[in-house]
Amino acid sequence: MSSTLRKFPFSAQILLGLVLGVALGFLARANDLSWLASTLDTVGGLFVQLLKLAVPPLVFTAIVISVVSLRGVANAARLALKTLLWFGATALIAVSIGIGLGLVTNPGRGVSLDVGGATAPKTTGSWTDFLTGIVPTNPVGAFVEGNVLQIVFLALVVGAAALLVGAAAEPFVEVNRAVLAIVQKALWWVIRLAPIGTLGLIGHAVAAYGWDLLAPLAKFTTAVYVGCAVVLFVVYPLLLVTAARLNPLRFFAGAWPAIELAFVSRSSVGTMPVTQRSVERLGVPREYASFAVPFGATTKMDGCAAIYPALAAIFVAQVFGVDLGVGDYLLIAFVSVVGSAATAGLTGAIVMLTLTLSTLGLPLAGAGLLLAIDPILDMIRTATNVAGQAVVPTIVAAREGTLDRDAYAAAGRRDLTDADETADAEPPARRDELTPAPA
Repeated sequence: MSSTLRKFPFSAQILLGLVLGVALGFLARANDLSWLASTLDTVGGLFVQLLKLAVPPLVFTAIVISVVSLRGVANAARLALKTLLWFGATALIAVSIGIGLGLVTNPGRGVSLDVGGATAPKTTGSWTDFLTGIVPTNPVGAFVEGNVLQIVFLALVVGAAALLVGAAAEPFVEVNRAVLAIVQKALWWVIRLAPIGTLGLIGHAVAAYGWDLLAPLAKFTTAVYVGCAVVLFVVYPLLLVTAARLNPLRFFAGAWPAIELAFVSRSSVGTMPVTQRSVERLGVPREYASFAVPFGATTKMDGCAAIYPALAAIFVAQVFGVDLGVGDYLLIAFVSVVGSAATAGLTGAIVMLTLTLSTLGLPLAGAGLLLAIDPILDMIRTATNVAGQAVVPTIVAAREGTLDRDAYAAAGRRDLTDADETADAEPPARRDELTPAPA
């Protein structure tokens, strides 16, 4: 049985799960089969829980080991700075596309919705969330709550301290290496369940929401999908070609398992293990990938924090009859580039949207109008997020001369599950992998 599954491509397994999930979802909705809808919800929910279960120890141990391994690496600070600059630049491009599409399509014009009954979401974002959310009240609380941004902060502090302590901290570092290896092995087992998880997640979305809810918001939904598709299949390939001289087809071949899983799981953090694995298979040094991918999973959200809030803000303004000026569009761009970090420890694109609406002075109740179709929109948003989280480390590594171009050229020629699982248990690469090759 195991050998049969290995011969069946992983992407094809997920696609089969998606098709079966849609069919079962429509069956449950059309025949009012509550037991089937509940079963699909349970299956999908358990899969996401299993993914997220390992995220705190994975993020913490990977970053601690990566910081310690940076001893003697002269270009570490430059790598971090360039990564952040590319995060910001691609977010600016994405939000510009979102604003442009909003101005062209006017998604809120002619929409007939009961705005009187709209209420603001219970969870909202503010600019103080970044300062109050990044530092935990206690270390245990960050892990219990699964606050990734706080875990990243703790890992950076602990890793830096271990780096300065030196040899005395080596036993602690070795423990982290062992925990990382164990978590990666367990995650590989969970990843193999992705086709079943896909069936449950997609099936529940169709059974619970259907497609009939999209009718009054068809223009807005189409704009979100088109905007994400432009960034995903036009902007990223252009950047790979012009900035890194890389073949975009090879990038998508290597990163597709992560993008595909992100689409169905709707969780950038839950997809993070697959994203990191894909980035490493594209030739990005593991040491650098272990930094860039966890940071990207919490702060790099071109779909949720750039395209979507830009279009949604224009939609809400038009529905409520509020005219936006040039200054308002500049504010949208600013919030999209900077604000995603302020909401990294919270949940969902709705938080980012409420931050944008409050900054523009628009009614927060407008976000409530979009809640019904949010799961449908979240699929393409998350896929775009994860693609951006993979493309930036690839570009930076290529420009720094540390990308293994042979590995990049071979990306996607083997299925993700074909790789020897023991490779996932290896510690991050040594610092010489981040040293640019001689010209």
